Amino acid sequence: MIAAQAALETKMLLRNGEQLLLTVVIPTLLLVLFSSVDIIDTGAGEAVDFLAPGILALAVMSTAFTGQAIATGFERRYGVLKRLASSPLPRWALMTAKTVSVLVTEVLQIALLTAIAFALGWSPHGGPAAVVLLLVLGTAAFSGLGLLMAGTLKAEATLAAANLVFLLLLVGGGVIVPLDKFPAAAQDVLALLPVSALSDGLRDVLQHGSGMPWGDLGILAVWAVLGLTAAGRFFRWE
Repeated sequence: MIAAQAALETKMLLRNGEQLLLTVVIPTLLLVLFSSVDIIDTGAGEAVDFLAPGILALAVMSTAFTGQAIATGFERRYGVLKRLASSPLPRWALMTAKTVSVLVTEVLQIALLTAIAFALGWSPHGGPAAVVLLLVLGTAAFSGLGLLMAGTLKAEATLAAANLVFLLLLVGGGVIVPLDKFPAAAQDVLALLPVSALSDGLRDVLQHGSGMPWGDLGILAVWAVLGLTAAGRFFRWE
């Protein structure tokens, strides 16, 4: 039942033009544009080496947080979740299926963005284990926050809030603009954001060849625990 529901969730996501714009088209355009045009000072080295890890973090956020929050919020409004909750599929299994769908979508996103980054001259370093751990914890953190928003706010409020948060974190989360371009006081706060921890951790590994970024992993783990716990407690199915 979980596999069937996950397949359905994935098909619905891939058929949604607005979701594809958010999860695939926008990250791709940002990667190509800012790697090809010298608009933002990304420091020494090729711009794509700085941008690619941040865009991967943005892709995770767009799917696990923004896309999932909006889709789940409207499913809740139209009674889809209520009907599914009364079906033989347990509620925990439905949430598991949604998580699997998010992971499948992210794999497709990361494969596409990685191929484009390589075409633009990207030269990644570091080990895959650290990258996978960062992506998994980042997905858990954003998924918990997305479900919390979808399960507590009205659908229209979720739509507006999720897109607003996406734009704010795109600008202030170290995805495209380096955090050291912000005032020192703001840097300490921005570094604690989940997208900042994810993009910074991926950048440490893939750009600088560092080992396990334990500090960033710790931040993501805290966000994941808080978000998933709050979502499990306060999520309303109706």
